[in-house]
Amino acid sequence: MATEVNGEQRLGEGVDDPGWEVDPDDESGAAVVATVGRQLRLRREAAGLRAAEFGRLIGYGDDLVYKVEAGKRIPRPEYLDKADKALGAGGLIAAMKRDVEGVRYPKEVRDLAKLEARAVEIAVYAGNGIHGLLQTEGHARVLLETRQPPYSEDEVERGVAARMARRSVFDRSPSPSLSFVLEEAALRRPIGGRMEWRQQLQRLLEVGRLRSVSLQVMPTDVEAHPGLDGGIEVLKFADGKAVGRSEGAFHGRAVSAPKQLRILELRYGMIRAQALTPRESLAFIEHVHGEA
Repeated sequence: MATEVNGEQRLGEGVDDPGWEVDPDDESGAAVVATVGRQLRLRREAAGLRAAEFGRLIGYGDDLVYKVEAGKRIPRPEYLDKADKALGAGGLIAAMKRDVEGVRYPKEVRDLAKLEARAVEIAVYAGNGIHGLLQTEGHARVLLETRQPPYSEDEVERGVAARMARRSVFDRSPSPSLSFVLEEAALRRPIGGRMEWRQQLQRLLEVGRLRSVSLQVMPTDVEAHPGLDGGIEVLKFADGKAVGRSEGAFHGRAVSAPKQLRILELRYGMIRAQALTPRESLAFIEHVHGEA
């Protein structure tokens, strides 16, 4: 009989925990996992241990050991910690946690997270729904679970974990300057039910009160504004470079040319001018939260 601890397979279990499978289309991520797996196998064999013996030492089944060593499964941090201790690696195996930390997330999300981690300014108009950086875990999960065609359970778990990891941008020091404009309609849609809706509104209030954040609401009674054909996102970096994207401009492609960025910044500036002020927006969100 198998048991499960902290969501990971234990001895004899035959079902893989979602969210830790290697994406075969992610060549760079697969290469990292393959390298880590190869190092684990070489150290295990050098210690004279068979896969089953090693698995018993660290509390996992040999099937999982084989998958990790073959680069078919991303090892959890606790797996690497236990392997390091069992093989007497003196921290060298545990140090690989950083190498595999981001590989769990889809490549396109990792690329976006890298840009957000470097940005000194982030400006976002979310034309449809709550922006990913502002979502609660439950809100993100519901959105991913309702996609069509449907995501697999593994894809949902990877997506949720990736969105939650991106929220570290709020914890950076020094903090980047973050500006968000959300549509009123997004605040009123009870995604995930009443309790989850209230938690999402509370999250917006918490983020909106941060000194590094400007959060604004675009009322539905504003008849027209420059963002009606798609969301806008502009990221600026310490070296003076910037990148931006909008569904309604330049065929939705990311742009970095100054002329194109000026167009996006002009549109974003006009959107902010038509939205409620940050103070008014927080009061509005508090009012919606009270009604929820």
